[in-house]
Amino acid sequence: MDFTIPHSLSEETICFKKFIKDRIISELPGWYRRQEIPAEFFREMGAGGWYGIELKEDRLFRGSALREALITDELAKIAPGLAVAALVHIDLGLIALHLCGSDDLKSRYGPSAAKGQTLMCVGNTERMAGSDSAAIEMTARKVKDGWLLNGTKAYVTNGYISDLAVITAVSDPRASRNNRITMYLVDLNAEGVRRKKLNKQVWIPSDLTRLQFDDVFVPHDYLMGCRGQGLQQVLTVFTYSRVPIAAMTLGTAVGAFELALAHARKRKVFGQPISEFQAKAFEAADFYSKIEAARLMLWKACWKMDRKTT
Repeated sequence: MDFTIPHSLSEETICFKKFIKDRIISELPGWYRRQEIPAEFFREMGAGGWYGIELKEDRLFRGSALREALITDELAKIAPGLAVAALVHIDLGLIALHLCGSDDLKSRYGPSAAKGQTLMCVGNTERMAGSDSAAIEMTARKVKDGWLLNGTKAYVTNGYISDLAVITAVSDPRASRNNRITMYLVDLNAEGVRRKKLNKQVWIPSDLTRLQFDDVFVPHDYLMGCRGQGLQQVLTVFTYSRVPIAAMTLGTAVGAFELALAHARKRKVFGQPISEFQAKAFEAADFYSKIEAARLMLWKACWKMDRKTT
């Protein structure tokens, strides 16, 4: 197994670091104060091709998992909230469209989403349904030419700023637990949709939003995949997001470690930096070894994904 990073990826990582330095670092304090990520961030990420989604003749292809992990890692080092916002848009919203949407929906919204011009999110979690994804209560009632959605999605990252949401709802209440849920693509500017931004203290400046649906009409052709297969579909989407999430948490750890190490080298007690005390040096070395072990595990997962050996 050769885990050497290709030269092209190393060059791209350097370019992305420059993008962060030139376009993000100076803007972050304002975004944190407002607790809001401007749409321009997503558009610039898309224009730079940083999302890991390739467009060929307006068709979507998922790019290298290792490339995406390296980019997500770098972004999470400086702002985990930006990393999770980008991740939700691409690895939950757009991936759901890519895996489950019709060819018409993919051609209609995929290219603009890949460019960061149309923002996406996923709404599955409810007040009484979190890890148990099958326990949702939001309903979808069949009407002429479509469906009416009623209910609430409780904690939706990017919900306040997104244009489209991938929403799960109970379409067959009398069906079995595993076959009663259907997935829909919903225009969040449609009549009957209400958004309430929730207070949060972590992963800022990304938003956390409650989405309320009151008789929201969804055209029939905006049903994603097959009726009754929504649970299996959303779990598949979550599975696809695991490796990017691991990259985000790795980058968060690296960013925190680098800040702590810089402080330890600057802070002096008893006439010397605390980083030079043996106990603290050993502690830093232990943390560093754990980070490197996690990095190698992540890269191996990406290596297997890119070779489709998982």
